[in-house]
Amino acid sequence: MAGDFDRFVGPLDPAALIVTAAVEGERSGCLVGFQAQCSIDPPLLAVWVSHANHTHGVAARATHLGVHVLSDDERELAELFGGTTGDEVDKFERCRWTPGAFDVPLLDDCPRRGVFEVAARHDVGGDHDLFVLAPVDITTGSTGDTALRIGAMDIEPGHPVPPE
Repeated sequence: MAGDFDRFVGPLDPAALIVTAAVEGERSGCLVGFQAQCSIDPPLLAVWVSHANHTHGVAARATHLGVHVLSDDERELAELFGGTTGDEVDKFERCRWTPGAFDVPLLDDCPRRGVFEVAARHDVGGDHDLFVLAPVDITTGSTGDTALRIGAMDIEPGHPVPPE
């Protein structure tokens, strides 16, 4: 069944996002492949964060998250935030970043980014939790950039992947 499901959803190929969080001096961030706009009015974004990610524990305690839409030029950030784990590496020591509103870490080299309030969290019964996010402060950067797609990358995850 897993193989059939992978072939079914494969053509959907979502945009690659990096989600960042900070709580009580602890920072974390991860590459996210599950995301969608989930409301027009009010505008809401849904992202799903893996239980296996260090970021999950920080995001679960955060009131606000940073969301970064990666372009084709930002593959190095995708590799850093998708191919290493915050359990072993301080990813923020390896990139340029600035504290945004609510001290959310914002990646300087990713101009399409924003700070979002966590409107709701849901354990959906799988290996990811759903975070429903309301925009607080958004920077769109260059509107002509094409979003980097998850399927266009070959990154070995920095955290364990559940067996099929």
